[in-house]
Amino acid sequence: MIDPNIREAGRKGNGSSAHGNRRLAAFEAWIVEAKASGIRAAQTFASGLVVDAAAVRAALTMPWSNAQSEGQITKLKLIKRLMYGRAGFDLLRRRVLLAP
Repeated sequence: MIDPNIREAGRKGNGSSAHGNRRLAAFEAWIVEAKASGIRAAQTFASGLVVDAAAVRAALTMPWSNAQSEGQITKLKLIKRLMYGRAGFDLLRRRVLLAP
């Protein structure tokens, strides 16, 4: 059974624009803290996020998510790994199509 809070979060996507704006503000504050932290790995990671800032801002503020497709891809890869070296494509196809 899926937790109702998780189900509701999935329906809302990344949230309303107000929520997205709060997350964007938190992201920008984290970038400043990470660069001032003195921890080289955190500074390098923050610099990499700044380089791709447009994509990060879009991910935090847009209502869309690719979680559903990522989940399906992960499930397919798991089935393929489990089926490696077994009966052939016909069985693999059946397992993929009949997988819950």
